[in-house]
Amino acid sequence: MALGEREKRIVRVSKVAVYGNAFLSLLKIVVGVLSGSLAVVADGIDSASDVLTSLITLYTAHIIARPPNPKFPFGYNKADTLASKILAFIIFFAGAQLAISTFGKLIHPEPRAIPKAMAVYIVLVSILGKQLLAFYLKKAGKAERSNMLIANAKNMQSDVLISFSVLVGLTATFIFKMPILDVLTAFAVSGWIMATALRIFIESGRELMDGVDDQEIYKKIIEACRNVENVSHPHRIRVRKMAHLYIIALDIELPGEMTLQESHRISHEVEKEIRETVQNVYDVVVHMEPQGDKGEEEVFGISENDL
Repeated sequence: MALGEREKRIVRVSKVAVYGNAFLSLLKIVVGVLSGSLAVVADGIDSASDVLTSLITLYTAHIIARPPNPKFPFGYNKADTLASKILAFIIFFAGAQLAISTFGKLIHPEPRAIPKAMAVYIVLVSILGKQLLAFYLKKAGKAERSNMLIANAKNMQSDVLISFSVLVGLTATFIFKMPILDVLTAFAVSGWIMATALRIFIESGRELMDGVDDQEIYKKIIEACRNVENVSHPHRIRVRKMAHLYIIALDIELPGEMTLQESHRISHEVEKEIRETVQNVYDVVVHMEPQGDKGEEEVFGISENDL
């Protein structure tokens, strides 16, 4: 299946994330084992989970390129949001496994040697590498309006803080000659990983529940309707997101004596104004009512009085 330009860019970004994380993960696990630092090994395991999350974004880019069909008439763009949810589960699982492992070592401590100095150098390399990956993914995610890339960027940014905490823990271990500090750092890292997963889970859930982050979009829609002659009382406005695109439905009132043909023309003008005012609109559905029509009590949608 041929990929669109947006999907090709997402694939390219995801491949960079896969290769970058695979390199850093292998480096940290090997050096962590050789230097005797459990915290560096934990950081490497976290990077290994990042390889899996990047592979998911890579596969998802191919899914969202599929055209609409009778089973999925809106297309596959929401696979982006579902991927974000899956990433959250994987990241949380990695953090939970690390927490269980390090907690066991805290409850049943064993004699441990002071980690070797090489652990510090690899952590510094990790901080630099992860910061570059986070910046690259965040920039690409915003440009493509991709929730899964932005979620992955947040994960990378968290990894920078994780690696920094590992660096602090190693430094304290060398200064105070207490190997237990290395284990405590690994345990703190696990908590941060799980907290990051929960944030991604909550944010992706808003979109799956047809919520929107920026409620200013309703004001833009109302203003667009005001720019069209004879249109009044835009109400019952519903906006939901499909990945980076908006699906908009609303009711408007028109003079009751207006012909069907004229009403149809005005509805197209309303749609045109909305598309010029709001970026990345997938579809606009306009329902027309005669002015003053009371109708049934509205139980959903947004009106100007609600803002």
